[in-house]
Parts: sequence; structure tokens; C-alpha cells
Amino acid sequence: MSHQQELQQVLQAMKQAHLQAGPASVALRRDRLQRSIALIRDNHEAINAAINADFGHRSAYQTLAADLLTTMNMLQHSAENLEAWMQPEAAEVPVEGMQAWIESQPLGVVGIISPWNFPINLAFGPLAGVFAAGNSAMLKPSELTPHTSQLLAELVPRYFDASELTVVLGDAAVGQAFSALPFDHLVFTGSTAVGKHVMRAAAENLVPVTLELGGKSPVVLDSDADVALAAARTMTIKTFNAGQICISPDYLMLPAAAQAEFVQHAQAFMQQAFPTLQENSDYTAIVSDRHYQRLVQLIEDARAKGARVVSLAPAGEPDFDALSRKIAPHLILDANDGMGVMQEEIFGPLLPIKTYSGDVKEAINYINAHPRPLAAYYFGYDETRQKQMANQTTSGALVINDVMTHASLDSLPFGGVGASGIGAYHGIHGFRRFSHAKPVVIQDAAGTTNLRLRAPYQDKLIAASALLQD
Repeated sequence: MSHQQELQQVLQAMKQAHLQAGPASVALRRDRLQRSIALIRDNHEAINAAINADFGHRSAYQTLAADLLTTMNMLQHSAENLEAWMQPEAAEVPVEGMQAWIESQPLGVVGIISPWNFPINLAFGPLAGVFAAGNSAMLKPSELTPHTSQLLAELVPRYFDASELTVVLGDAAVGQAFSALPFDHLVFTGSTAVGKHVMRAAAENLVPVTLELGGKSPVVLDSDADVALAAARTMTIKTFNAGQICISPDYLMLPAAAQAEFVQHAQAFMQQAFPTLQENSDYTAIVSDRHYQRLVQLIEDARAKGARVVSLAPAGEPDFDALSRKIAPHLILDANDGMGVMQEEIFGPLLPIKTYSGDVKEAINYINAHPRPLAAYYFGYDETRQKQMANQTTSGALVINDVMTHASLDSLPFGGVGASGIGAYHGIHGFRRFSHAKPVVIQDAAGTTNLRLRAPYQDKLIAASALLQD
């Protein structure tokens, strides 16, 4: 039996169970969310060990903060609010006696294809909305984190019936078969290139998709920016998970006069935050040899094409080490669009820097000439120019005077636009994303709105024509 046939059988069994059970109650939805939290809490040590093994080395704090606690908070937020979210939304009606409202109805079975960089957050984060909306789910975790994926496959059956949540393991071929299943909704987090294939496969069954695709998220420093603050906050996120984040800063633009100061402050930040790297448990390795080699080649490509490369490795340490797969942050000065580092999402601790003449409009024009990013970051205090950045660029999110802050706010939708994705979730936005907004209407006793469609029409034609004369 093929992967497609096996997966099809699993999905059909889950769909049938969903229909037979009927809409999930508030209590069941909350219970599923709480069981998700319990799975993470009860097994946090094993999860940390598995992620560490997959990366070669992954900062324990980064796993705790970004993969475990943040995800538990997302699930808890849904558990606390889902009853209010489920309330019908009243709608206006044209005549007295008619009733109309909008019911949030579960979609059914949602497919989730999660990536390797935050293997718990990006697997269970969507479940905060999926379960709150009353759905069940099939999860395909990344084959690039085999220890974590295997652990999830072992843990999930201890907390969930197979009709509620099922984990599917496998390589890219299994992922391809998974994305072609007739889900009621499909969530994919990953690259734009793969996202196109996922969307194409889903289209064969008219499956609606949520695609979170990343891209090249810019940082813009205006002429009034606090350069020291911008350097610290940018490098904080560029070094978190070694830059292996879909909304990590992917390039930086600043006035030419501020470049030397930014480099100085970036160096000072590294000396304070990471006095060592190779033996430092706080600094995360690159996830695989292939990704490591790709990043090293991007450094060499930029240097060969005229970039001034500034390594932020501590004194006496290598810029990168193939054995540890740790790469020190590198600033790529004089970056240009002919360099690979400016053509693809970096997903590592490299930061290309471009300068502009002094008018921030130049940076805005550059951003607008390229695919729309998942996030944009602006440093500057002039409210008029802040609004200019907000109004004249389009990105999944905009953060002013910080980097990545929006991702942890459950009150905000998280998602991309254009090449960086389709749809958004988190909090109530996830509940709505994974629900069908179903209109329900009860006609008034006289059937008022129906009567206007009933023949004969002559008197109605005269009355309707008169309305056009007003």
C-alpha cells in the first residue's frame, strides 16, 4: 500500500469519527488544549534532550522559552477564552421578527506540516486554534528533527485518541503525499519554494491553506534611530536560535554615516552576551551539515563578490567550526543583490547590511521592489516617518523600535502576505481561521423578504423602479 493510500485511510477514519461525534463541546475542546499543555509539561526534559540531539546543540533556555513556555501560553490562552469565542455573533436584519447570526462551526480534520526550527511551537502552536475551534488534526513534523518527531509520535497516543490527533512520520515523499490529502484545512510552515508545492497539491482537492513562509525580513534604521539600542535588539534576535527563525532579521538598511557605529555596537553586544561561542551552552548550533555548509558558502560568496565581512567571533575562536556546526554571527557590509545572501532567506547568524543616502524613502523603495516579507522592523522616533513606514510598505507585521516582539502576543494575528504567506493565526485569529463562519437565518412569520421574490411581478416592478428614481 502506498503512502498516499495509508494516509488516506487514516484521514477518512478521522473524518468519520468527527462526523459521528458531532460538534465538540466547550469541555472537550478545553480538555484537548489542557492535554496538549500536559504533554509538553510532563515531558519537558525528554523534549529538551530530543531537540538538543537534533541540533547537535540547542540552548536549553531557547527551547524552554520559545518552544515550551510560549507554546503552553498559546494553548492556555485559547483554553481560557474559547467559550467567549464560541458565542454566536448577532447580525443585522432588514425586518422585525427575522433573526440572523453567525455560528463558528468546526471545519473537521486539519493537517499541520511543521518545520524543524521550533519543532514544538510550530506543531502545537496551530493546535491552540485548531482544538479551540473544535477540530481534530493530523501532524506531520519535520524529518530534519528525527529525535523530536519520533518522541512526538510516541507521546501523542498517550494523551490523545487517534481520532483527535495523529502524528505521521516520514521524509519528503511522505510530506508530499500528506499535502495532497483532502483535509478540511492545511497549515504549512516552511520555505516559499516548498509552500508553492504544498499549495499546488492542496488545490487539487480545493483544500484551504494557511502558509507561513518567511522570506527576507528587513531592519531599517532611520536617521534618528538609537543605533546602540537597534544593534542590541537586532543582534538579540539574530543570535537567538543562531538566527534560525522565520522572522529573524534577514538584512539591515541604515544611513551610511551610521554603519561604523552599528558595527561597533554589534561587537560590544557580542562581547557582553557571548564572550565565548564554541563552548558556550547559550549558543545554538546549525541544525544540519547541509545547512551549515550552505551558510559558509553564503559567507564566501559575499566575500568573493566584494563584501566586507566582519566576523563577530570572540578573540581566539574560529569564525565557524564544522564539528560543532556553530557559526559566529557575521556582518556582511556592502551587500548587493548579486550576492546569494541577498537572494535567499538566510536562516542563520549572517546579517547583510546595506546603506542608503539618508532619506528613509530610499529604504522603503528597496523593500517595495522585493517580495513582501513576513515581518519588517523599523528603528526611529519620528511619528510621521513611523507612519510612513507602516503605510508605504506591506509585510506580515511591522515592529517599531524592536524585533520579533509581535510573535508572542496572542492578541495579534501571525502570518504573512504575498510571498511570505497566506492567512494568519494565534489567539482568536486562529480560532476564526480554523472555523467556518456559518450564517444562520430564521425568517419572520410573514416571510417578508421571500415575498418580494414571488410572482406576479408587475406591481413589484413599479415599486422597485420607483426606488431607482430616488
